[in-house]
Amino acid sequence: MGSVCFIVDAVVTGSMLPRHLQSIRDSGVADHLLPIFVTGAYTQPRLADIEQRYHTHFLITPQLPLGARLNKAAFASQAEWLIIALQKQPPSAALWHSLYPQLTTSTLDALIIGLKQPSLAERILRRLLATTLLLPPYMAVRRVWLERLGGFDPEFDGKTAIDDFIQRLRACPTRLKNYDGQQLSQINEPENDTLLNLPCLMAASPDEGTHAP
Repeated sequence: MGSVCFIVDAVVTGSMLPRHLQSIRDSGVADHLLPIFVTGAYTQPRLADIEQRYHTHFLITPQLPLGARLNKAAFASQAEWLIIALQKQPPSAALWHSLYPQLTTSTLDALIIGLKQPSLAERILRRLLATTLLLPPYMAVRRVWLERLGGFDPEFDGKTAIDDFIQRLRACPTRLKNYDGQQLSQINEPENDTLLNLPCLMAASPDEGTHAP
């Protein structure tokens, strides 16, 4: 697989942070091959113990919203793939073990991880009710696409920061798929909306190199 770095925010995962880290470390890959950046808005007494136990790197950035914290961790890493925690509930270690081989393919730019695809009826109902996006447990994105999209909006905090990035990712011509722990499936295409595609029109083409801001 390509080089991988995990980004797990302590505020997003809350009391389940140790379980997220344990799940990653139980996946059977040597610790030094899977660096983990843990971001947070404030220090906690437990963090030093967690850092040592799970071999993580903490980035505590008081006053910064979630979008800015995730960007700081992303650009501190040089990994090809960034795997980012998006909600409190952690997946099983078995999911990670089966996921890593998927990251060897050159036909993927991003993955929604661990979220069951909604049925057609569910999608129609959510659209009628104007329901916000369901957040998957994790997302994997190639560094080059994170950079082309300008990263997460540094002004946004919490779920808003995550929703915004996923919307922009889906609106662009990324090779985006869903991985439910067993198989890859195509993400349903969003409606054709010129406003949603503005970030893509401004981004570099997929064959051009980019640099982190």
